[in-house]
Amino acid sequence: MRRLTRAQQSMYCRGLERALDTGYEILASGGKSLDAVSAAVVALEDDPLFNAGRGAVYTAAGTHELDASIMDGATLRAGAVAAVSRIRNPILAARAVMEKSPHVLLAGKGAEAFARKHGVAFASQRYFHTAARLESMKKGLKGHHGTVGAVALDRDGNLAAATSTGGYTGKLPGRVGDSPVIGAGTYADNASCAVSGTGWGEAFMRVALAHEVSARMRHRGESLVRASRAALQSLTRVKGDGGLIALDRRGHIAMPFNSEGMLRACVRAGGRRIVRIYR
Repeated sequence: MRRLTRAQQSMYCRGLERALDTGYEILASGGKSLDAVSAAVVALEDDPLFNAGRGAVYTAAGTHELDASIMDGATLRAGAVAAVSRIRNPILAARAVMEKSPHVLLAGKGAEAFARKHGVAFASQRYFHTAARLESMKKGLKGHHGTVGAVALDRDGNLAAATSTGGYTGKLPGRVGDSPVIGAGTYADNASCAVSGTGWGEAFMRVALAHEVSARMRHRGESLVRASRAALQSLTRVKGDGGLIALDRRGHIAMPFNSEGMLRACVRAGGRRIVRIYR
């Protein structure tokens, strides 16, 4: 990621803290992990600083195409939407796919029709416009990417993960990255962990990064931290970069990355929090 000024770092950290508090309040009151990750991601989608929802980057055609997914670690149910352009909070559409259809992934106009039918809020294309994102596209900053995500563990021991993104600046219309692909950008299984990733999506899909963390824990008996680091290391095979946030049923947290920095935050029972950008 590009180096941020001190003022920018402060703004991003405040945005992370708002999302963190939104999810934590749900968990602290006995709520479900699914509700916590949904709410945290909605808060990030509503913040124009982040590349998801309102702050999504522009495609090469000057449009917005949004992707999101969510997964329930207790049941392995999952839902996702891809290449949608008018849904205000794509993560809520992804959850509707999970809870109100027999499918996992819906894309484009079909996903939007389904979301509208089930009461998911829409917004005008102007809603997604931000001057900074447009300037990045005009400067030709291809590959400038970002993703928002959340993982949570509730009082019942259930894990959940959610991820949302606008993709990367200047992407071809119709391009879909790892964020809505279960096992690549998002995965949750009570038997192992919950994972949400951010980075070059094509690389994440090639190594099935999120599922790789879970698989290493289940089949090799690795700890969350070791499995997360090893899975991230596998990106070197495809010259990928990025990072992930992961959580297991015992409350262990891992947030490794191989880029210069990664916006990340966590909060534990009792309210103790960590908010970081660089190493």
